[in-house]
Amino acid sequence: MISPRFSPILLTILVTGSLFSSICVEAANWPSWRGPNDGSSKVQEVGLPDRWSVTNNVKWRIDLPDRGNSTPVIWGDKIFVTQAIEAEKRRTLMCLNKRDGKVLWQQGVVYDKAEQTHKDNPYCAASPVVDGERVIVTHGSAGVFCYDLNGKELWRRDLGAQAHEWGNASSPVLHGDAVFIFHGPGKGAFLVAMDKKTGKDVWRFNEPELDFSDRVDGFKGKADGIVGTFSTPIVIKANGREELVMSFPKYVRAFDPKTGKELWRCDGLNPLVYTSLIYGDGVLVAMGGFFGNSLAVKPGGNGDVTATHRLWHTVRDKGGIGTGVIKDGHIYYHNSGSLFACLDLQTGKVLWEERAQGVGAKASTWASMLLVGDDIYMPNQSGDVVIIKANPKFQLVGVNTVKEYSNSTLAVSDGEIFFRTWKGLWCISAKKETVSIR
Repeated sequence: MISPRFSPILLTILVTGSLFSSICVEAANWPSWRGPNDGSSKVQEVGLPDRWSVTNNVKWRIDLPDRGNSTPVIWGDKIFVTQAIEAEKRRTLMCLNKRDGKVLWQQGVVYDKAEQTHKDNPYCAASPVVDGERVIVTHGSAGVFCYDLNGKELWRRDLGAQAHEWGNASSPVLHGDAVFIFHGPGKGAFLVAMDKKTGKDVWRFNEPELDFSDRVDGFKGKADGIVGTFSTPIVIKANGREELVMSFPKYVRAFDPKTGKELWRCDGLNPLVYTSLIYGDGVLVAMGGFFGNSLAVKPGGNGDVTATHRLWHTVRDKGGIGTGVIKDGHIYYHNSGSLFACLDLQTGKVLWEERAQGVGAKASTWASMLLVGDDIYMPNQSGDVVIIKANPKFQLVGVNTVKEYSNSTLAVSDGEIFFRTWKGLWCISAKKETVSIR
């Protein structure tokens, strides 16, 4: 029973205020790569800056100790970013103050064994994941590490050596009581669910060995071409259940996140996959790498759903390295050069393809898109962020640059944008505060 001292108006104010506070706290956090782990890349906040330069709308910038491609994650007033120190053979996690970029702590491990990677893919390419109590990071062959938010190590796991000529990049995902990590690509790759509190295995899916002699992508007819997935899994709800879904060589696969049981699989990808799944309007879109295949599939099925749930399939498509977005029945993606494209979600038909060069010399990118209202923010390797409208007719909104090489996806918190480059970390903000660059 409501006390007579609480009028209906006052009660409404209290409830509304509580909901608003909850929404604000949620919006302030950017817990994983591409934000929440449902694969939508949708930014819930409003009022983000859409104009900046090296000196305009920059709240602060700090130097980072070495190269890196990972994206920062944010919880409350703390930023977490993975960082390799190549000369010292160290793989670390840095924690910074969101207000001014000051380093609060840095933890890591020395790993001096040989491990292959692409020349432009430094170690620690995987982004961290945080839930307010713990932050978890995978350092490839060096292991998986869990810390509290003050830098105390809670547990670590050695998952064995990870061997692929291009290294690794798949980021961990937290959901419920588990953290999901893809330990690959390469021979013996697997997807594992671990108890987030202890690091102990809950279940494991070993990536099957497949025949790739029939490949039709950029390595057509070459079974010894590059094989493997750099995809990060996502968790969605479909047909009244939760599904952990991920792009693997040749197949999209869905699992029960609690048990690891394979729920369904859809054929049609090529053996090399760069991007993660895009989810929107009840449809999953997967894109292969290096003139690979693309497909759209409806989740919620059982067994092999290729014939029943696959909406369309395109062979030797132009999908890139970064992951796109879905809005209002349309797919938007970047081909890793300077080409933007818009497709019809239900049919895969190309509605437009347009080039947006930016202002720097390098329009190519490994980064992924963010959807901010009706705008799409897309970084490139020149440190430009090209902004276009999510519209079935191409419309360029603008280009902003920090003039530093980058392969990272943007992070967002409290109306501010956090942009990691190979030289530094930038806080871009329309809030009127003093510029601090160091």
